[in-house]
Amino acid sequence: MRTASLDVRATASLHAFPRVGFVVPKYKHSGVERNRVKRRLREIVRLHMLQLLDPAVATTPLDLVVRVFPSAYARDYETLRTELLHALRRLT
Repeated sequence: MRTASLDVRATASLHAFPRVGFVVPKYKHSGVERNRVKRRLREIVRLHMLQLLDPAVATTPLDLVVRVFPSAYARDYETLRTELLHALRRLT
């Protein structure tokens, strides 16, 4: 599932719990900017997505990989949250 600044891929997990990984290439940005994007994505997952990925709620646990496009560096927290939640809802 692609959004304007994210590519989200999901597969059934072999484990009894969900896992989420992030791919945040540099795209000529500094380490500070890269870490800011990663922190934002981790916080979105922690606050909003873990409930949706919980094995008690979901039929099967998912492994998610979120790849960031260059436009994600310019997005604020709310925009990233909206895109990531929208992608997850379409995948589940």
